[in-house]
Amino acid sequence: MINLGNVITAMVTPFKADLSVDWAGAEKLAAYLADNGSDGLVLHGTTGESPTLTHEEEYELYKVIKKAVGGKCKIIAGTGSNSTETTIRSTKKASEIGVDGIMLVVPYYNKPSQEGLYQHFKAAAAATSLPIILYNIPGRTGINMTPETTARLADIKNIVGLKDAAGSLDQTSAARQLCPPDFIIWSGDDSLTLPMMAVGATGIISVASHVAGKEIAAMVAAFHAGDTKKARELHLKLLPLFKVLFIAPNPAPVKYALELLGLPAGKPRLPLVEPTESEKERIKKVLRDLGLV
Repeated sequence: MINLGNVITAMVTPFKADLSVDWAGAEKLAAYLADNGSDGLVLHGTTGESPTLTHEEEYELYKVIKKAVGGKCKIIAGTGSNSTETTIRSTKKASEIGVDGIMLVVPYYNKPSQEGLYQHFKAAAAATSLPIILYNIPGRTGINMTPETTARLADIKNIVGLKDAAGSLDQTSAARQLCPPDFIIWSGDDSLTLPMMAVGATGIISVASHVAGKEIAAMVAAFHAGDTKKARELHLKLLPLFKVLFIAPNPAPVKYALELLGLPAGKPRLPLVEPTESEKERIKKVLRDLGLV
């Protein structure tokens, strides 16, 4: 089985005050995450503000973070788009740079059929020998990839797993039932990590691990060790954090949380904006209650 890790952080892209990429800050944040519970990092995903990064910034991010922490954790490039041609081009470039894996989001906005999804991912997989994680998040893309389509794609050798953010335990269960045993499922929602592990997920591609990586790693490890009581206790303890980090569009809340921890983040680029003052107070209270600040 391909080992890309059980706790993978979907890393924010730190920005300077002028909203240019903070390359030194990105190196510092990646090193912090690698030392605090993250087995791997997804770069240039939604949490990394992929819609507002240029391709030049995207490729430089892969290079910088690979050099900074490539020996400590897996580097996974979020090269998916709603254009198959663009997806293939970015995937080839990331492969040349030398990342460890690729994550491909379901094409958004143009709403392809299930056959269109299959052909899109099949074409992208043919462009690289790297392991590929599919990313299903219908709340953002406007279309749901069915478990049956996922199972078809799982037959392609280098499509090794799924980031499941469909929000349905029934759908996760169906994917687990239909896909080969070595096909990996990661929760795409922090608050559903433990329930999804109970029906066959192996871990989480996380936002909250930016600020509670060790605790999330302990929860996942406890479940795998059979200590479901400890895993449940950690889940319930962290649940307020899982919820508060999504009171405003991601990644604005987690960027503010990182600021409270003294870690590089910066403001989000437009059209995203900072959390409101009342939202900031709610985030701050949860972090204080958990003893994180």
